[in-house]
Amino acid sequence: MEPHSQTDNALNPSCFLEGQLRECYGRVVYSHKTHEKCADLLLGRLSIIKVWQIVLSALTTGGFISTFLGSGNVGAAVGVVLSTALLVLNAYTKNYDLGELAQKHKQAANDIWLIREKYLSLLTDLASKRKSLDILQEERDKLLAELHAVYAGSPSTTYQAYKKAQEALKRNEDMTFSDEEIDAFLPKELKRG
Repeated sequence: MEPHSQTDNALNPSCFLEGQLRECYGRVVYSHKTHEKCADLLLGRLSIIKVWQIVLSALTTGGFISTFLGSGNVGAAVGVVLSTALLVLNAYTKNYDLGELAQKHKQAANDIWLIREKYLSLLTDLASKRKSLDILQEERDKLLAELHAVYAGSPSTTYQAYKKAQEALKRNEDMTFSDEEIDAFLPKELKRG
């Protein structure tokens, strides 16, 4: 029996479906990681803002206490400047809730994770040839609807988060494991090594 040529594969409907599923899987992997990175970036920014709120509160209080204890106009001026900076920072955090936004990104990442795993299972089902193409296409269409619902309800990601996701996936290989790493999590009956 002679092997299939490239032309034969191009005419095979399962090759088209596999190509589409692989493309969708890749996009979902990136979306999942980008939402995770957005949440991380926002929580980091929130942590910095909270520290500055504490510092500015302490310095403002110190400026006004020094005025009360007799340092005069200098203490009052420092207190006014610092309290104005604190007011601006507090107004920013009131209008732009970084914690809530980070939580929305985290929820989107969690929802996308499940869809990512379903795409991986669909690719496995396609490769095992245990389901018909019609059934696989129905499952693909359901996944597309699920993904649309998640995307419609999730906040937009940022370019900075995308670059961090790209670095994590390409350079740090966040989604890949060696057989030895996987074996470390499995009971001895399921180990390959």
